[in-house]
Amino acid sequence: MTVYAFDETRHLLTRTWDTGAGFVADTVAELAGTAEPEDALGLADALTSLSRRLWLTYTHPASAADSLDVNTEGWRRQGERDAFGKVIDALTNPNLPQNGYLVQSYIRAEEAAHHVGRALHRLGDTAPTEHVVADVRSELDVVEHAERGDLSGRAKQAVCLTRADASPLQINAADDLFREHPTGTDKLFTHFDPAAAAVPAAHRLQAAADVAAAAAAECEPTDVVREADGIEALAVETPTHVLERLGDGETPREVVLDLIRTALTAAEGRIADPDTLPDLIAEAIA
Repeated sequence: MTVYAFDETRHLLTRTWDTGAGFVADTVAELAGTAEPEDALGLADALTSLSRRLWLTYTHPASAADSLDVNTEGWRRQGERDAFGKVIDALTNPNLPQNGYLVQSYIRAEEAAHHVGRALHRLGDTAPTEHVVADVRSELDVVEHAERGDLSGRAKQAVCLTRADASPLQINAADDLFREHPTGTDKLFTHFDPAAAAVPAAHRLQAAADVAAAAAAECEPTDVVREADGIEALAVETPTHVLERLGDGETPREVVLDLIRTALTAAEGRIADPDTLPDLIAEAIA
């Protein structure tokens, strides 16, 4: 996501984002010398929060949810994505306190935009509204570009985000790169979103395990990583789990995206599959 900051020395509102190979920075606008630092910092914080909400629609797309029925997770995610069309208006026409009350949206991306609008309102005549609107419009555009698999320019920050879905365009491009560089290349980390790059990587893991198992005596493909761990210390559990599921007939895309979605669910403090919890606890204790 884009992180905004207030340069107190030069009185600038700045932005920065990670490209996977380092951070880049740019100026959004110069603030008037009469702008209060607290209000300028408040605007920077509100813009950062809005960017986080916009990119959450990319990392947690409705397409990755089990259902789009009313009041389901997929329905809520789709509502967040649909709010893109209301963001710009909220910047210039935010909900403001009236008679001690404040109308707030249940859609978090929309409410984050109103929060930016209120921060601009507090700055009054010193607010760089035109520049902020242009910058947020650009942020909306790059999220849409990333959704289509175009990670060029500012959308390159998507290479640092874990997505619960994968663009077919990105998967095919990563697969082509693996053909050119069978052992991998740094470009996989700086030009592709991680989920998309992981799909052809899983495919090649399976192919390598099949070749290694055929060359070794009495070794199944699913045991290759465990055997290799005896030669050189490796992370065994996850690649072995991937090989077992691939061996059972699942596709690389199915396995990779299921593991990512499970991890994202855990990161939110929830359990993706409660029925497996007793076995996981038993394995951890053993």
